[in-house]
Amino acid sequence: MAFDIAVKRVYEAPGKADGQRVLVDRIWPRGIVKKDAALTLWLKEIAPSNELRKWFGHEPERWAEFQKRYGGELDRNEEALATLRALLRDGKVTLLYGAHDEAHNNAVALAGYLRAHA
Repeated sequence: MAFDIAVKRVYEAPGKADGQRVLVDRIWPRGIVKKDAALTLWLKEIAPSNELRKWFGHEPERWAEFQKRYGGELDRNEEALATLRALLRDGKVTLLYGAHDEAHNNAVALAGYLRAHA
């Protein structure tokens, strides 16, 4: 089953095409008011561990290793994955993140993991 997953910065305006909007960061993004974020869910439990997040530091040269380590964390995070997969079975889900780097962040890694483990 292929999931309909999008990835978007939480700072971008919500859109009707977003489907269900799920924030996947452990830390609430600065300057965002909860009602303006138009979230379906804040699933902070699916975010990388604090240790992994700090190690990665959004350094592109650590991206491949980050994806591998985060994938290992996700393999052990059945409850949070089940919650997200249930939303995906209902339709499109947009994974939201706060990082500046649009190519190297936990939402991109999570989307890749979900597509590979559909």
